[in-house]
Amino acid sequence: MYCNQCGKQVGDGAQFCENCGARLPAAPVAPTEKTDQNAFKTQTPLRFDENRFGYPNAPAAPPTARETSIGKNITLCQDGKYRWVYEVGLFKNPTYFLLIWKIFFSVFLGIFVFIMILDAIQNSDFFPDMFLTNLKVFGYFIIGMTVIVGISYCIYAAIMGGKYCVIFEMDENGINHKQMPKQAKKANLISALTVLGGIAAGNLSTVGVGLISARTEMYSEFAKTRKVKAYPRRELIKVNGLLSHNQVYAEKEDFEFVKDYILSRCTNIK
Repeated sequence: MYCNQCGKQVGDGAQFCENCGARLPAAPVAPTEKTDQNAFKTQTPLRFDENRFGYPNAPAAPPTARETSIGKNITLCQDGKYRWVYEVGLFKNPTYFLLIWKIFFSVFLGIFVFIMILDAIQNSDFFPDMFLTNLKVFGYFIIGMTVIVGISYCIYAAIMGGKYCVIFEMDENGINHKQMPKQAKKANLISALTVLGGIAAGNLSTVGVGLISARTEMYSEFAKTRKVKAYPRRELIKVNGLLSHNQVYAEKEDFEFVKDYILSRCTNIK
């Protein structure tokens, strides 16, 4: 079998393409003695599109007895898992920019506080003149950091094609956030360059960001989830545990279903 969206070969009986996340059509039924042979001849021939590596006018496969469509984009598959594909517009959705900015800000804030404590111990006249001077320098430093992060983020978004594509898999036990294979390769390359650049510059915060971005999957177990926060306008649900911080996206039509499903199964939310 081949995906009619991206042309990648998939296993027999697969419901979703592992490469692009598209739902796969049912396997064609061969004509039998009881089947009207003319029915196959009168069907509209499929038109092959070389640019899309597939058949764009192929009819969508109807849900099977154990496969149910939930809302517009979510499908309950035969293995009991809900699956859907979401594309995050990197230039329109600020979530990832804010995440990177918070990481850098937290690192430099810790360094600034440490330096301030040392200055206060060594200088009896630290307050208020030296304190205000250091605070002003820190403010300028944060502005510069924001500009650098913004430029770096725009370069990253351009390399990724302006979109972050992800497949979500959800069942009674938890939810998995899986980056698309093609984009995962790009993200791994970018993160490797970030780590090497951070090591060469002696910048531990850059190394940390590179290691974090190298992850292509994030699984959150509902029993270990401690906090769930929803942002309907950004179509984002944050599912956070003690050591895991997952970001779940769902289209506007499916948002309430996904949010309620997660909340009803996270029994240890504080």
